[in-house]
Amino acid sequence: MTETLPLPMPASFPHDTVKEDMVRWLERAVIGLNLCPFAKAVHVKEQIHYVVSEATDGRALLEDLQRELEALAEISPERRDTTLLMAPGCMEDFLDFNDFLALADDLVEAMDLGGILQVASFHPQFQFEGTDVDDVTNSTNRAPYPTLHLLREDSIDRAVEAFPEAEAIFERNIEVLEELGADGWKALDVGPRCPVAAAGSTGAGERA
Repeated sequence: MTETLPLPMPASFPHDTVKEDMVRWLERAVIGLNLCPFAKAVHVKEQIHYVVSEATDGRALLEDLQRELEALAEISPERRDTTLLMAPGCMEDFLDFNDFLALADDLVEAMDLGGILQVASFHPQFQFEGTDVDDVTNSTNRAPYPTLHLLREDSIDRAVEAFPEAEAIFERNIEVLEELGADGWKALDVGPRCPVAAAGSTGAGERA
């Protein structure tokens, strides 16, 4: 019987480069600007698991998401608190990605992981409803690649206890980015080094 080997990832999306881009974004933007007060601790403790999906469509990405949800649910929080699943090969259209998030939520429930895990997201073309596509405040939810952020509900609960005024964090982030400006954000150099469809959709979304 001949073993079927997985197809190699396209040369344009080397895993190491994608992961390095995400770490650079995390260190310079998320932690550097303190956009998320909870990110530094799990980063320093190396409790963030980075996974590059080879998916080229939503179905394959959903399969990868299921696999990573299972893995996160089974491993101890001390070893892995959260997972970033990057999809450089698909979901470049923000509206398509936004629609996909409903499937991600349905999957969590179908796996009986509701109340245990949840899925948040980042996207290179993220746009808040009512903003211009080049509004720098959209950068609060932008990452170099379409990304699914797998979170533990227990970790979220602890974060809320430590920072009960979540709305204040959001408002501060908006102020920080407005003060930084588009040129300041560009100077952080946290964009993708692998080619990602830059056009995509400029439709507005409501969720992170």
